[in-house]
Amino acid sequence: HGVGASVVRARADEHVVVWVMGGAFFASGFAALLYQVIWQRMLGLFAGSDAVTAALVVGAFLLGLGIGSLVAGLVADRLAPRRAALAFALIEAGIAGFALLSRPFLYDLVVERLGPLLTGRWEVFGICFAGLLVPTFLMGLSLPVLAKAVVARIETAANRIGLLYGINTLGAAAGTLIGGFLIVGEIGFEASLQLGAVLNLLAGAAALAVRARLPDTPPSAAAAPVDVPAAQPGALGLPAWTLLVFLSGFLIVALEILWVRVLGIAGQGSAYAFPLILGVFLVADAAGMLYGARWVQRIADVRRAFILLQAWAGLFAAATLLALWLLYPWPPFAAVMGMDSYRATLPALGWLALLSVLLIGMPAFLLGMSFPVVQRAVQRDMASVGFRVGIVQLGNIIGNAAGSLVCGLVLLHLLGTSGTAAALLGLALAMLGWWLWRMTREGRRDAPAFVLAVAMLAAIALFPGNAAWWARRPAGADDPRARVAEDRSGVAVLRLKDGAGPMFITGHTQSRVPFWPHHVLLGALGPAIHPAPREVMVVGVGSGGTPYAAGWNPETRSVRAIELIQPVYRVIRDYAALYPDSAPAWLARDPRFELAVGDGRREIFVSNRRWDVVEADAILPQTSHSGMLYSVEFLRLVREHLKPDGLFVQWAPTRRVVQSFVSVFPHAILIRPLSVLVGSKSPIPWDREAVLARLDSPAFREWAARAQVDPAEFARMFADPPVVWAPGTPRPRGEVNTDLFPRDEYYLNNPVEWPDGHWH
Repeated sequence: HGVGASVVRARADEHVVVWVMGGAFFASGFAALLYQVIWQRMLGLFAGSDAVTAALVVGAFLLGLGIGSLVAGLVADRLAPRRAALAFALIEAGIAGFALLSRPFLYDLVVERLGPLLTGRWEVFGICFAGLLVPTFLMGLSLPVLAKAVVARIETAANRIGLLYGINTLGAAAGTLIGGFLIVGEIGFEASLQLGAVLNLLAGAAALAVRARLPDTPPSAAAAPVDVPAAQPGALGLPAWTLLVFLSGFLIVALEILWVRVLGIAGQGSAYAFPLILGVFLVADAAGMLYGARWVQRIADVRRAFILLQAWAGLFAAATLLALWLLYPWPPFAAVMGMDSYRATLPALGWLALLSVLLIGMPAFLLGMSFPVVQRAVQRDMASVGFRVGIVQLGNIIGNAAGSLVCGLVLLHLLGTSGTAAALLGLALAMLGWWLWRMTREGRRDAPAFVLAVAMLAAIALFPGNAAWWARRPAGADDPRARVAEDRSGVAVLRLKDGAGPMFITGHTQSRVPFWPHHVLLGALGPAIHPAPREVMVVGVGSGGTPYAAGWNPETRSVRAIELIQPVYRVIRDYAALYPDSAPAWLARDPRFELAVGDGRREIFVSNRRWDVVEADAILPQTSHSGMLYSVEFLRLVREHLKPDGLFVQWAPTRRVVQSFVSVFPHAILIRPLSVLVGSKSPIPWDREAVLARLDSPAFREWAARAQVDPAEFARMFADPPVVWAPGTPRPRGEVNTDLFPRDEYYLNNPVEWPDGHWH
C-alpha cells in the first residue's frame, strides 16, 4: 500500500512539473518571438534591410541557437532533474538580462557606433553573430535542459518532449500575434523588450517553484522497451534521423519563406502582415506538435509516418498555392485581394488571415506532427535524453538555417516563386522516393505512398512559369504585355496597356508609367530650389519618376538613386527596350544617373559623401520598415550628410512625419497642398514664383515632355501658403516616429492623421 501511494504521489508530482514547466516554456516562447522581431529590426538598422543582409542576420540568430543545442546535448545528461530545473531558471534569467541590455548594446553600440565602421558582408555577419550569441546560445540550451528536468520515464519521453515543444511554439505564436498586433504598436520596441524580460524571469521562477518535486540524482541508463522503434528491424540510427530532421527543417522554413513572399504581397507589406502570417504558421505548427504528442504512441512504423508527413505537407502546400493562382482572376476574389486595391484596414487583414490559414494551416500542422515522431524514434534510455534532444534539435536548426539561406537567397533568386514551390515539392518527393526505394530493398510495397508520389509529380508539372504566375495576379487576367521580374529582394510587376500602366511593388501600386505628376514634382523640387544642385541622392526609385525628375537641372552632375528591390530596375529596362524614347529609357542610359541596389539609409550611414540635395521617394507610412525613413534618427543622419546649404525633400504623409521632421531641421518648409517637406541646416531660398519659373524653363519643359507631364499642373500643387519654420519658430508638439517606436507603421494602434494638404 505504501509503495502504491508513493507511485501515485510521484505521478501527481510528474503532472504538476510538466504543466508548470510547460507554462514556463510558453512564457519563454512568447518572449523569444518578441525578441526575435525586435532584435532583427535593430540589427537591420546596422546591417541594412536588403535580402542578403537580412538573411545574414537570420543566419547569425540560428547559428547561436545551433551552438546552444549542441552544447546542451553534450552536458544536459550530466544534470539531475532538480539541477536541470535550476539550470533552466538561470538560462531564463540570462536571456532576461540580455533583453534589458539590448538598447545600450545592440542599438547604442552596434548600430550607432559600429555601423559606420563595418561595411563588408562578413563583417556584418560577424557582428550580428557576436551581438546575438549570448541570448541565442541560451535559447538553444533550453529545450534539452528542460527535457532532462521533465522526462521521468522513457516510455513518455516522446509525448513529454513533443508536448513541451508544442507549448513553447504556441507561446511563440502568441508572442508573434499579440506582440505584433498589440504590444509593439502600443509601447514600442524598448518597452516590449522589458516586458519580455519579465516573462523570462517568471518562467525561471516557475521552474524554481517545482524544483523540490524533482529527483536530485541523475537517472541511470535503462534498456528501452521492446516496442521502441529503434529496436525494430530496419530501424534508423541517430545520424540517419538527424539527417531526416535536417531535411524536414529545411522544408518547413523554406515553405515559410515562400508563404511570406506570396502572402506578404497579398498583405501589401504592412507592418501587421508578417506577424499575422508567421503567427498562423506557428499556431498550426504548435497544434501539429501537440496532436502528434498524443498520436505518436499509436504509430506502427515511425519511418513511414515521418516520410508521409513530409510528402503530404509538400503536396498540400503546392495544391493550395496552385489554387490561389487559379483563384486570383475571379472577380469577387480580385475585388477583395487584388493588387489594385489599397488594403491597410482591419477587414483586409481578416481576409489575409483566412487566406493564411487556408495556405499554411494543413502543411504546417503536418510538419509539426513530425517532431514527436522523431522523438519516439530516437529516445532509447533515460541517461541520454538530453543528448538526443540536443542533437536532433541541432539538425533541425541547421536545416532551418539552410532552408532560410537557400530558399531566400538562391531559389527565389534563380527560380522565382513558382519555380521555388515546385522545387520544394520536389524535395518532399525525393524523400518519399527514398522511402519507396527502401521498401523495395526490404521486399515490401507501399501502394498508398506510390499513389502519393504520382500526385506530387502531377502537381510539379502543373506549376506555371514565374512570369505567368505573377502576371496573372495584378492584371486580374493573363496579360501578355505585363513586365515581370523577381529575385531574392522582391517582385516588381508593370502592367501595360497602350504603353501605360501601374507598377506593383510589394503587392500594391507604388507608381506608374507615364509618371504621376506629383512624383515628378517631388523629384524636381529640390534641384529647383537649390542654387547649384550638383550632387543629388534619391532614396527609392519606383517606376523612376522621382529620380528621373531629380536630374532635370543642367547643373546637376550626378543623381545617385538607390532601390531596395532590384527587379524594379529590370522592369524599367524592359520598358525602356519597348519604348526607347520614354523617360524610363532616358533614366536607364543617361550616364549621370547611378542606379544602385541596396538600403538607402545604410548607404547614407556608411558613406563619407555630402550631398547638395537628398530626396526620399514617397513611401506609404503603413508599409513595414517605412519607419526607418520617417524616424528622427534617420532625419538626423540625413542632416549630417548634407552640405552646409544642402536640402532634404520628403513627402509628409502624416502629422507625426511633420513633427519628426521639424524637430530635426532648424529650417523647414511644408509645401501645400502637395504636402512635401523641405529641410536644411541653412535658410532655404524658397520663392514660389521663382520655383515655378524654373519649372517652366525650356530645360525643364523638355525634361517633362519626355515624362509626358505638363508643368502647368504644378502651380496648384503648392498653391496654398507654405508653413515655414526658422530656428526661433515654435515647433508643433506631439508624437514623433523613432527607430525604436515607428508609430505610423502600427496604424491600428496609432491612428494616422493626415496633415492639411495631403495629396492622394
